[in-house]
Amino acid sequence: MTTTVTVTRVPLIFSGHFLNNKNGRASQSAVHLLGSISNSNTSSASRSSFSSSLTATTRIRRAGFAVLASNSMAPSIVLVTGAGGRTGSIVYKKLKERSEQYVARGLVRTEESKEKIGGAEDVFVGDIRESKSIVPAIQGIDSLIILTSAVPKMKPGSDPSKGRPEFYFEDGAFPEQVDWIGQKNQIDAAKAAGVKQIVLVGSMGGTNLNHPLNSLGNGNILVWKRKAEQYLADSGVPYTILRAGGLQDKEGGVRELLVGKDDELLQTETRTIARADVAEVCIQALQYEEAQFKAFDLASKPEGTGTPANDFKALFSQVTARF
Repeated sequence: MTTTVTVTRVPLIFSGHFLNNKNGRASQSAVHLLGSISNSNTSSASRSSFSSSLTATTRIRRAGFAVLASNSMAPSIVLVTGAGGRTGSIVYKKLKERSEQYVARGLVRTEESKEKIGGAEDVFVGDIRESKSIVPAIQGIDSLIILTSAVPKMKPGSDPSKGRPEFYFEDGAFPEQVDWIGQKNQIDAAKAAGVKQIVLVGSMGGTNLNHPLNSLGNGNILVWKRKAEQYLADSGVPYTILRAGGLQDKEGGVRELLVGKDDELLQTETRTIARADVAEVCIQALQYEEAQFKAFDLASKPEGTGTPANDFKALFSQVTARF
């Protein structure tokens, strides 16, 4: 007996609906393909339908049919700018370690910085002060984490042991050019590329024009950082603005994290935070809607006091300020 299977091309019929994650990707749906089976030795056709439920995010074509590939949810593409810096390199490394969730990209200013973090092809070299040079790194990404910052340098001959040293900024690398124009360029490029979320790392102290950081090299660095933060908040792109306390090169994940607003934490004894903790909060902010359209100060309790952070949804839920 010969049995012939005839599959009729018909539109896909979806059972239920797509469950979209916050990146807009379909996470799961049941898909049914309709067909008919006939026995050539009988006078009447016996029809049946078959269905299969597939977890998928990538459409493929097989024998003229649109079907869903049986892969798990595609990783989110995240660009870290300032990836050669002490905090940015930690974020980049953490993303690389979580390859099932993220496809990491980095943006650095020089080839030397690229080599310092491994020299991978996913690290782009560009100048944030020149908008065209950063477009290739931003095209196709889902989220952007901004960790670029102007860096003051100590004047030659300054001796910290004999008093407060003097600082300067190199030509072309003043806070106005890096923290304002450079960050504005990143925000504009990300918005044009349809990026779904931007995480911007700034500094506490911006409510005080007389803060000592503003006097370094006469750069008014917190003023320009604040201006970029406001630009992001007004951009319409979902954002998270994280204003970190004094950054420390210490182990992360062992301290209780504290959030605040308007520099209130600067009036307490908890004004510092490990760079590794800042990096972790940046990544966690991509996972929770509770972190979107919010701005907050971030610090931590001393190690050994309080409970180390592990519920980031609850942490972000404490934040109510939009700027």
